[in-house]
Amino acid sequence: MMRGALPRPSPWLTRLVARPRVQAFAERVPFGLGIARRDGARIFDLLQGFVASQVLAALVELDILNRLLEREDSAAQLALSCGLAPDRMEDLLRAGCALGLLKVRRGRYGLARKGAAIIGVPGLQAMIQHNRALYADMADPVALLRGEGETNLQRFWPYVFGTATEVDAPRAEAYSDLMAQSQVLVARDTLRMVSLRGVRHLMDMGGGSGVFLDAALRSRAGLEATLVDLPAVLPGAESRLAGRANLVPADFRTDPLPRGADAISLVRVLYDHDDDTVADLLAKAHDALPVGGRLIVSEPMSGGHRPDRACDVYFAFYTMAMGTGRVRSAQRIAEMCRAAGFDRIRTPRARRPYITGVVEAVRTT
Repeated sequence: MMRGALPRPSPWLTRLVARPRVQAFAERVPFGLGIARRDGARIFDLLQGFVASQVLAALVELDILNRLLEREDSAAQLALSCGLAPDRMEDLLRAGCALGLLKVRRGRYGLARKGAAIIGVPGLQAMIQHNRALYADMADPVALLRGEGETNLQRFWPYVFGTATEVDAPRAEAYSDLMAQSQVLVARDTLRMVSLRGVRHLMDMGGGSGVFLDAALRSRAGLEATLVDLPAVLPGAESRLAGRANLVPADFRTDPLPRGADAISLVRVLYDHDDDTVADLLAKAHDALPVGGRLIVSEPMSGGHRPDRACDVYFAFYTMAMGTGRVRSAQRIAEMCRAAGFDRIRTPRARRPYITGVVEAVRTT
């Protein structure tokens, strides 16, 4: 068995557990009853997962979390301000309590710690609202798996198909703003796993509105920086970076990468694209770097032989709905880096895999 792999259940045992009579028997004996209860609760938790996510979406879209941050309030008053019937608001608030997002005392509702944390995590409320598009695409999961029809996320992220010239300014602004909010934590975790010591010039490919590059510049004084992205995306980066970086309009599919940097970062870029596009980009990055130059890949990564609950569920289906992307394991990304000519590959342990993982590689020849 591969080291670290999960033990395989015996086929006869899984077939036995799948029999209704065995499940009925397990519920009548003390040891089996405990297992049956735990399994049943976990299965039901999976079953109600979509409903729980929609309760969270309703709390965010009605701005209830932010309202309750200011002061505790009654269901009747919240119903009045949100335009809901009082009994429906009561149901929503009680569901929020059951999920650990809210708390209630003497008929007045307030934020629980988990609900407050949602407000405190940069970009999380925007991502919860954005997930409406993913949930629509997941309404028929089998059709999604079969690739039938255009998805909502394909329309939201048109750049993944190479349609750079078709991305209008309002749409570019919409996805750039979403990425900017969500990348605050990504930048923070990446720079905890990666040291920029010794880096003179960092080029951020697909850098969007410059969140990661801004964090890198703040972490290392004297760093020279270049951001490369589609022309429609660059105004946000220009505003954020305010002359501290060279901005280059380019599409990495068709344009050569600028030279001169001794490190290239790809933050949440590879998982947007298919293997051929990624292989071509990694080869271009290798060619653009000098000997000794470093490549930094940061994005959510599959758990590989130990599937990860966040990356192998949420991000795997999110990138599937985008139409071209896929979640890869750190080992798979390392293999692709080696195939592009990189060496001395490092995969630090991710602090929060649902935020990001990291692969580092060096051009040695």
